[in-house]
Amino acid sequence: MNKIVLGLPKGSLNNVNRGNTYQLLVDAGYEVRGYEPGKESNEIGIMNDPEIKGFLTRPQSAPVELNRQILDIAIIGEDWVQEESVNYKEKLIRKIGDLDYGQTRLIVGVPKESPYNSLTDFFRANKDRKTPILCFTEYPNLTRQFFMNNKGYKEVFGYSIPFVQVRGLRDGDNQMVQVINSDGATEVYIAKGADLIVDNTQTGSSLKKAGLKELETIMESSAGLYAGPSCKGAKEEKAHMMFEQLFGAIKARKYFDVKFNISNLKVSDVKDFLLSNAYCSDEPTVVEGSTFSQVNVLIPKNKFPAMLKGIKNYGASSIVRENVKQYVK
Repeated sequence: MNKIVLGLPKGSLNNVNRGNTYQLLVDAGYEVRGYEPGKESNEIGIMNDPEIKGFLTRPQSAPVELNRQILDIAIIGEDWVQEESVNYKEKLIRKIGDLDYGQTRLIVGVPKESPYNSLTDFFRANKDRKTPILCFTEYPNLTRQFFMNNKGYKEVFGYSIPFVQVRGLRDGDNQMVQVINSDGATEVYIAKGADLIVDNTQTGSSLKKAGLKELETIMESSAGLYAGPSCKGAKEEKAHMMFEQLFGAIKARKYFDVKFNISNLKVSDVKDFLLSNAYCSDEPTVVEGSTFSQVNVLIPKNKFPAMLKGIKNYGASSIVRENVKQYVK
């Protein structure tokens, strides 16, 4: 097959404190060059898999590149996929699978002193104003759709379409509600006089620091592997194989690989203990010696403290705990 073209995210999804997609690829077994956090190149080498050609892409741009068949697959947040797909009658981008990291929420924010408790309250309270309501966001399509579906908006403005401006492009007939595209640092627009913002947030702490409060949640999002219309046939098979490797690395982060020694006289008891408490992913592996046996289990990290206490009560010794790089069932 021709090489599958993979888009890898620039920005927060490759930040060591949030997503670190580079480390995910390494843990999944890929030898990567040119994608180390903070040192990304536009072209990224997957040295041990010649079937993959990697490119750096902005998360905002990746869905467009998928739709236009510049990329076959990409790791991106669902929020950007939905933003690109809102106005398509047919959804061209499909999710290969959720990668369960980079969680964020897309929210409507207002000044913290605002008296409104919902977006419906906001529109009702501003029904008689003479100047336009200004909302800044990097998600103009999702924002406009969310506003139009809001009960308060319908009561005040009916089925009119909010005015949207993306740089020099303008669309929509309701000049009293204007959704204006921003290019990052969206929260500062409130201080500059905007009435609303729509932005993504993980914990909400940055919004509070900017003097804002959350009014509504539009959607929750996490990173996933997505495919465009050019990903078919052998490329689609490859994409699913890649997802299995990537998800195996994600899943592995939730487990410890634990080995310990136990008297042969206690092997049966400790196996029953591990199985009855679901302290292993499958049946424990036991390697029997003349007097002692080595037991090996794969255990969820949150169950390790209780398991450790239990096996010590059975006389376990030489307990070794290791992180797991990949877990593919």
